Amino acid sequence: MKISKTDFLGSAVGREQFPPDNLPEIALSGRSNVGKSSLINYLLNRRSLARTSSTPGKTQTINFYEINEAFRLVDLPGYGYAKVSKTEQAKWAGFIDAYLRDRHNLLQIFLLLDIRRKLSEQDIQMYEYIHSFGYDGRVILTKIDKLNQSQIIKAKRDIAKGLHIPEDHVFLISNLKAKGKYPLWDYVDKLFKDKGYEIKLERQHG
Repeated sequence: MKISKTDFLGSAVGREQFPPDNLPEIALSGRSNVGKSSLINYLLNRRSLARTSSTPGKTQTINFYEINEAFRLVDLPGYGYAKVSKTEQAKWAGFIDAYLRDRHNLLQIFLLLDIRRKLSEQDIQMYEYIHSFGYDGRVILTKIDKLNQSQIIKAKRDIAKGLHIPEDHVFLISNLKAKGKYPLWDYVDKLFKDKGYEIKLERQHG
């Protein structure tokens, strides 16, 4: 399947605003400013479908993106931005919890981490939170173009060890250098197949 149609369906802060649960969904979580919007644009070969910002804490809603009317990518609010009040963070946690708890069509949740940063307590807590809903929470390391190959290998090993997961559960991505898209899509294709969906993404460049 070639990606030919992408739509921003809208933002939600409660289950009444979620789109119908008739299509499989893949969610992206991570610290504020880790690059979730940039990753969505890169994966879908779009420049500005997902709005990017240099201001951490910008994504304050659950954002839904639909691809070919066949599946969706879901951008969850970022965590770890100090200027967001505890009241606001608690509100985010409430509607994120509602989404993860009730969304039977959610196939997987990716935790995005900046490869240059050591695991924080919040990163570990987020992974454990994802795991608590029954997902194995695959990890995407962003901004790999900022490190050399030996540093990348070490960072991947250290993060896998810190989260107690196999290294093959960790994907490497550089939006800037256009690296890592297809190993990630190959995994998603397999996920679709294992869950009984006839969706397979074609190789395409641009």
